[in-house]
Amino acid sequence: MAVGPVWVRGHWYTGPGMTIDEQIALLRRGTAEIIGEDDLKRKLASGKPIRAKLGVDPTAAHVTLGWAVVLRKLRDFQKLGHTACLIIGDFTAMIGDPSGKSKTRKQLTREEVQANVDAVSTQIYKILDPERTEIYFNKDWLGKMAFEDVIRLCSRYTVARIMERDDFTKRWENHQPISMHEILYPLCQGMDSVEIKADIELGGTDQKFNNLVGRTLMDQYGLEPQAVMLCPLLVGTDGKDKMSQSLGNYVSVIDEPNDMFGKTMSIPDDLIENWFELCTDVPMDEVKSMLGEGKNPRDAKVRLAKEIVALYHSVDAAEAYFVETFSKRNQPVDAEEAVIPDSLIENGEVSIPHLLVELGLAEGTGKARRLIEQGGVSLDGEKVSDGFGKVSVESVRGKVLRAGKHQFRKLV
Repeated sequence: MAVGPVWVRGHWYTGPGMTIDEQIALLRRGTAEIIGEDDLKRKLASGKPIRAKLGVDPTAAHVTLGWAVVLRKLRDFQKLGHTACLIIGDFTAMIGDPSGKSKTRKQLTREEVQANVDAVSTQIYKILDPERTEIYFNKDWLGKMAFEDVIRLCSRYTVARIMERDDFTKRWENHQPISMHEILYPLCQGMDSVEIKADIELGGTDQKFNNLVGRTLMDQYGLEPQAVMLCPLLVGTDGKDKMSQSLGNYVSVIDEPNDMFGKTMSIPDDLIENWFELCTDVPMDEVKSMLGEGKNPRDAKVRLAKEIVALYHSVDAAEAYFVETFSKRNQPVDAEEAVIPDSLIENGEVSIPHLLVELGLAEGTGKARRLIEQGGVSLDGEKVSDGFGKVSVESVRGKVLRAGKHQFRKLV
């Protein structure tokens, strides 16, 4: 396939000189599985632009680095001259995707969905090229289906196939409820692929079942089944769970540079290589060299933080924060503002450990006190030494609270 020049980590690939295998190698980075890879190769070789689909339910107001993993993969298709088809699930978000859920997911109202749609609509263009992106809202077709249309759709898939789904099976075995609307969710997502005639659908590994339903439905509607590309789920800053806004272990693409840098520096060392692969374009042989025997993982982590900040802000912002915070050991002048909650104020005073917990800078008061004892908490550069006492609210307003090396909040 002849594609235009593609800029990949410091040099250009040109279409005529880029073989199908080289394109597949570019697309395969940061993926766990490609289903229908031979079909994908054939489509790449056809010379016809591929319609690469990604469906996202606006259930939260931030695009996180975890969400960005698959958005960046969609961007790779754009780099090769293809079209990104982004489905905003303004209809399916009201159902709630049961993928990976041990209980029925909360259904959102139309107002909640719309608020999230408004919030993420601009964030996605920090990653995707707007000129090669087609935006669809699945309410435009799912919302118009009559009840008889839903019945006909249900007739195209069996209950037995639905119950092959791992999360449904576990809930069934544990005598936990499965609601009928959850069973309809994969069919709705499959209809998205039918409507836009997707060539390939992208998703996290937790979306495998839903994506395969799309392949089945496309075949039943007389369309060529889509290929499926699955990306690993990014582990959050806590080093334990999938990155999630509800768990608070996330980095947002609209975080301020200092927060983005600091949160990245807080990840466990064993996540560095994985984050490089999924969150940056740094060649993996270069990453492995940075993490080789005798190398300090902190240096690799600093490079990782710089790369991430540069992607969503600028190289200058990444370097400026590094110089101010690491080289000069200063606190950032643009620290995110945080309001001292009224619920923590008693007789005009506030407990620093409780404040750290409330602001998400420590997981519990015990850990907050240990951090204080270790000298890891300061106000405008002056260390906090008493983990049990209280301080005057007025004396700390306007000061920068630091927790650990890289988390800062300006108290207001």
